[in-house]
Amino acid sequence: MAYSTPADLRYTPTDEWVRVEGETATIGVTDYAQHSLSDIVYVELPTVGRELMAEQNFGSVESVKAASDLNMPITGTVSAVNSDLESTPELVNSDPYGRGWFIKITASDFSELQKLMDSAAYAEYCEKRG
Repeated sequence: MAYSTPADLRYTPTDEWVRVEGETATIGVTDYAQHSLSDIVYVELPTVGRELMAEQNFGSVESVKAASDLNMPITGTVSAVNSDLESTPELVNSDPYGRGWFIKITASDFSELQKLMDSAAYAEYCEKRG
């Protein structure tokens, strides 16, 4: 199955994406992740102002199938959380790269983006996993 992997994003091996716009980075989970999890019923997110390191756990998602931890793609301070997910967590399933975003951060080290996969590499990574 082919999953959506927008070219303007960077991807982690744990299926998070990051979109950088100026000093702000938006983070969510990929189409592959939302499809694997199935129907998402709950999202736990950090508080605004929390500092998080790359690869650190920043929350979790629960679906009818399983619960999964969320991991930071890059280091930064949380500047916004998607409060819409409290009442409508299914946005992650219907629009993982748009209205289903999780957090926005003020990034501390943009060089960490170089460690992440681009769209083509992530698509290949997903294909290998089936």
